[in-house]
Amino acid sequence: MAEPESTLYQVADAEIRSCIDVYLQLMRATKGLSDMKPEHLQEERARIILLAGLAIQQFQYTPEQAVEEWKRRQAIPFDLEAAVTFGVYRNIRQCGVRFLDNVEKMTKGFTEFEPDFIQQNPYLLPILQHLAGIFSKSALKKKVGSVSDTAISKPASKRLSELLKERVDPKSVNKGEILQRLESTLEGIVRDLVGRVLLESIVASALQVQAVPFKREDEYEALPGVVYDFRADFVMPDPDKPMAFIEVRKSSARHASLYAKDKMFSAINWKGKNPQLLAVLVIDGEWTGETLRVMANVFDYVVPIGRVPELVETIKAYLAGDKTKLKWLIHFKITAAEPPKA
Repeated sequence: MAEPESTLYQVADAEIRSCIDVYLQLMRATKGLSDMKPEHLQEERARIILLAGLAIQQFQYTPEQAVEEWKRRQAIPFDLEAAVTFGVYRNIRQCGVRFLDNVEKMTKGFTEFEPDFIQQNPYLLPILQHLAGIFSKSALKKKVGSVSDTAISKPASKRLSELLKERVDPKSVNKGEILQRLESTLEGIVRDLVGRVLLESIVASALQVQAVPFKREDEYEALPGVVYDFRADFVMPDPDKPMAFIEVRKSSARHASLYAKDKMFSAINWKGKNPQLLAVLVIDGEWTGETLRVMANVFDYVVPIGRVPELVETIKAYLAGDKTKLKWLIHFKITAAEPPKA
């Protein structure tokens, strides 16, 4: 049996992790992108990351030319998300084209959508979904039941087969339109990976470089709190004797206030239970000045993602006994009211 084809999500996941590795190497080699030299940009992916982060959309540059462009644009804020995701988008768009070509070939020009073909090739589900004119997972679920691009049951394959036969006119299929519709799926994949992989990978790498012991969210059960126990993105050195935690959050100006309230509650909940707990928030994206000022009244440190290496030095010092790093003590407890007197 042939090896199953990677899904769009799996392709994007592998690419974003490769880009993150190159970005971190570039950050270390150039002192946080402050000392760029041609020898740092010999790899094409490194050049693309630098140029995309500076809002340059043409990449036919030699290492020397890329350094010159960096010198020209040093006042422009480096866009980390754009830098890392450009290569991801390029990769999965190429995959989308290839997947659509596969569907055309395997269905004999969009004329045969047999259940066995659908069940045996679940990785093609995003293409089939858009061919059928269904633009969301929830709408697809209503039509054919629960399906994914890693597994499609026999009954769901039959329902999807009937739907495609009913809706797809092979003479009217416009491949360009299908790929355009697929963009919403690709954007959702990349958005999920940015939130789940990109920022936390940068924090984890910085902790590892400085040998700071930590546990990630999926590696422990819970961090005790006053109201309830739940997990932080990172806890140091471990959840049994926690001394510090890090929450990582990307925001937009539109949602900044909502995210701020959520994160502040987390900090109050944990610091109220563990008074000596150092609370750290690492941010990216658009936050309003007011929300940042308010959060700085609860968190001991509110730091942008680009300053994480220096932040880790602070955390390391605190774990080693430097109590001056702790700014806020939160005394918070919930007790039962006295029963009414008879």
